Amino acid sequence: MPLTMNREVFITCAVTGSGGTQDRSPHVPRSPEQIASSAIDAAKAGAAVVHCHVRDPQSGAPSRDLALYREVTDRIRAAEVDVVLNLTAGMGGDMTFGPIEAPLPLNPAGTDMAGATERLAHVAECLPEICTLDCGTMNFAEADYVMTNTPGMLRAMGKMMTDLGVKPEIEAFDTGHLWFAKELVREGTLAPQALVQLCMGVPWGAPNDLNTLMAMVNNVPDDWHWSAFSLGRDQMPYVAASVLAGGNVRVGLEDNLFLDKGVLATNAQLVERAASIIENMGAKVIGPQAVRERLGLTRRAPVAK
Repeated sequence: MPLTMNREVFITCAVTGSGGTQDRSPHVPRSPEQIASSAIDAAKAGAAVVHCHVRDPQSGAPSRDLALYREVTDRIRAAEVDVVLNLTAGMGGDMTFGPIEAPLPLNPAGTDMAGATERLAHVAECLPEICTLDCGTMNFAEADYVMTNTPGMLRAMGKMMTDLGVKPEIEAFDTGHLWFAKELVREGTLAPQALVQLCMGVPWGAPNDLNTLMAMVNNVPDDWHWSAFSLGRDQMPYVAASVLAGGNVRVGLEDNLFLDKGVLATNAQLVERAASIIENMGAKVIGPQAVRERLGLTRRAPVAK
């Protein structure tokens, strides 16, 4: 089928993530001040959306601490630059099994299982314009770790997001996740004209080859909005691939630490590189207000002190 290139593209910057990258680059932000500052710099560089996790400021480990999310949110909203805030809601579904011959009880060191209300406590408190909904259970690269999102949990979380007026960004790590997301829209749990992020090359989900990408793209409903990304050295090639296939793009230190071989990147540098690729392809990078109009979002004011 002929490609329909996207001529008006928005960039999402995934600022820090929850992976074990905190000691691999000095540019991976840890504290709320560092995360917000990196997000603001990314917005100045051209990102219309910033996707934020929080980390323990001392260890850099992923966290669900409500106070950390509140501080990140307040700092970003008080900044002089406008940007659409997207908070993760993927934490709280981590299950790590015991040894192969004795998988139960679960290993408490890597297990963090929470109910739907607890998983969305920071979303209800901070009311970002967007939050993520990882639409399925998946094996990651680790031997005994499973990202756990049951259909019942996803229905509950999706309804809560809809009721809060926060737009879910459906994160589809494989074809079945996209299939279930369409069912959530069909049954009314999620609103029509959904937003989806195609997460390519994450072990062991959808591989990052172009045939799989196009299989995913061809199953996104025509009235949905979508972005795609891949990891590491494939991050920038996927900027071009996503735009060519009609989508938007995601870059950032959650998915890739390097600007060039051996050269550690900042979030702003990754956004600048992505914007250059998009513009050199003859497309336009659009800003946060255009994204709000496209996605039906309402900008939220900073919390009064």
